Amino acid sequence: MKNLTIILAIILGIFAGSAFAKESTLLDQTHMAKGLKCASCHGAEERQAVPMLKCVQCHNTKKLAEKTADVKPTNPHKNRHFDTETDCSKCHHVHKKSENYCVSCHQPFNFVTP
Repeated sequence: MKNLTIILAIILGIFAGSAFAKESTLLDQTHMAKGLKCASCHGAEERQAVPMLKCVQCHNTKKLAEKTADVKPTNPHKNRHFDTETDCSKCHHVHKKSENYCVSCHQPFNFVTP
């Protein structure tokens, strides 16, 4: 029985570890996997911070709001504060783990933020 418990713990650990690894993939890795180079967003000469205007060249905020229309309790990409123009970097970080910006004021808005 003890061996079975150990085996189950190992199996669950593998599944939990792979789920965590998928969640913890940073957006820079996602972009690189799609063939984007750092200079595509940061500029070729001197690396610069990436403004939202750069994000929306590839990511259409209105289409994104349509895609997340059924997220409850509210659509994080179409809100009463900024409509569909919330600065992407409020939630989505490229070189560190993303965060749910809304939850700092709205506790029930417990979204998973990629």
